[in-house]
Amino acid sequence: MPTRSPNKKAPQPTHQMQLLKKFKGPAVEYLFTDIDDTLTDQGQLHADAYQALWNLHDQGIAVIPVTGRPAGWCEMIARFWPVAGIVGENGALYFRYHQKKMLRYFVMDEATRTANRKKLDLLGREILKKVPRSAIASDQFCRLMDLAIDFCEDVPPLKERDVEKIVSIFENSGATAKVSSIHVNGWFGDYDKLSMCKTFVKRELKMNLDRHQGRFAFSGDSPNDEPMFAYFQNSFAVANIKNFTHKLKHQPRFVAHSEGGKGFVEIAAALLKTRAAADKVKG
Repeated sequence: MPTRSPNKKAPQPTHQMQLLKKFKGPAVEYLFTDIDDTLTDQGQLHADAYQALWNLHDQGIAVIPVTGRPAGWCEMIARFWPVAGIVGENGALYFRYHQKKMLRYFVMDEATRTANRKKLDLLGREILKKVPRSAIASDQFCRLMDLAIDFCEDVPPLKERDVEKIVSIFENSGATAKVSSIHVNGWFGDYDKLSMCKTFVKRELKMNLDRHQGRFAFSGDSPNDEPMFAYFQNSFAVANIKNFTHKLKHQPRFVAHSEGGKGFVEIAAALLKTRAAADKVKG
């Protein structure tokens, strides 16, 4: 994980991040959530976090993972996890397994994806040459729309200046670059996680996310989740977000006590508690 640079001034947060125990509602119906280091610990999905997904599902809170992970992973997750769909490759696509059919939506057509892939392949070679200890992410072979550069998943953690250099190479070539807890993801095209979440809600749930925000929540862990923290009124993070708060102007509203999957278990429990209280009032 990159360390904090002592020469950079931290942005002033827009609001005070509060402990999760202070969350009192509203009772949400849908949870968008990051996967890596939000649901997982040390790269693995443990039983308690997976059970938390089932607890949410069984109590009527639909979960939609939002991830930088590739289309190939999304195919499996949409089919086998207790989720209502998944947004993948940082907003390039969503998959939904619904009524025994796999629904796939892409933000751009196949010809554009092919042209962009050629440019990304060239960028990948440039990045590996200029940042020698970086690597192409191991899941790159099943990506359709972006290029993922590993800076600490399967390689020794790079210094922050090296991660910033990777970002600058992407951006100097006209690509968008986002830093997750493990990868720098770069792509060509005007899209992001939030825009695809809105598209998913409109196309699949027949709602307008801007108008129905109170029914939704988001949980995450890293700087590339900042637009989601800024947008969602009900925004949560696991405790490892504290490694990155010096970079965030828009912090989550609430933070769990624990990191990773155990933190997600806490968030799920808080949402279920609020949902149960609301159902009791209705009943």
